[in-house]
Amino acid sequence: MAKPTDAIIFDETGKAEAQFTRLCAIMECLRDPDTGCPWDIEQDFATIAPYTIEEAHEVADAIEREAWDELEAELGDLALQVVYHAQMAREKGLFDVTRVLRAINGKMVSRHPHVFGDESRDKSAEQQTADWEKIKAVERAANGTQARVGVLDGVALGLPALTRALKLQSRAARVGFDWPSTDEVIAKIVEEAKELEEARDTLGPDELAEEFGDLLFVMVNLGRHLGLDPEACLRATNTKFTRRFNYIEDKLEANGRTPHQSDLTEMDALWNEAKALKIK
Repeated sequence: MAKPTDAIIFDETGKAEAQFTRLCAIMECLRDPDTGCPWDIEQDFATIAPYTIEEAHEVADAIEREAWDELEAELGDLALQVVYHAQMAREKGLFDVTRVLRAINGKMVSRHPHVFGDESRDKSAEQQTADWEKIKAVERAANGTQARVGVLDGVALGLPALTRALKLQSRAARVGFDWPSTDEVIAKIVEEAKELEEARDTLGPDELAEEFGDLLFVMVNLGRHLGLDPEACLRATNTKFTRRFNYIEDKLEANGRTPHQSDLTEMDALWNEAKALKIK
């Protein structure tokens, strides 16, 4: 196969299709075993996967901060990850970027029969979500090699733990494995908190970690019942904590000191000041 030409590599004027072709050509050149970048040549699926996850989180972070000027660049970084994996797959004879795009295009058409088929569009977003899951279940059954397709099959192991817990619980809830209201969930949180307290005093680190995980899992369930995304909630709290702690550092710096030169009483008072100012 001919190598990408300089006309493709250095063309900054093309529209979307041309620019995507250009990105693929750049990646092909970077991975060329004779003339490419030594770092890029050494990479494989496993070493690039963490960067893929990181770039997805940076996209989410830009959206959370409404940093629209940054989002443009972050989406480009994420697109690069798709091209990177597709190029490595092509080198191994597994598939190429054309097949990747053909697959997602076909999937989007087949999963939206109310847009691209003859189904009625007269249904709620909630009903569409339910229909989407039904179509996915049929696809999993058709593509699977195992005798039984489980309710929880297909929930990716690589998801952030809070997000995966939410998806596992949502799948189980669709077949009726769920508490009927938040009252039962809160009661379970109290129970798990008590078990964690007992584990802290009587059990080893492995049992303690298990009980802590159980409590986190039930907290995710409460968020689901309340219609909250636990990952987004914790991300927002992380942001709030960072800004309020920055306030503490700024106030201390104004007096020529650092947190190392302060104490809990003073920093807690400054924290309460930040809360009173509604710093989020």
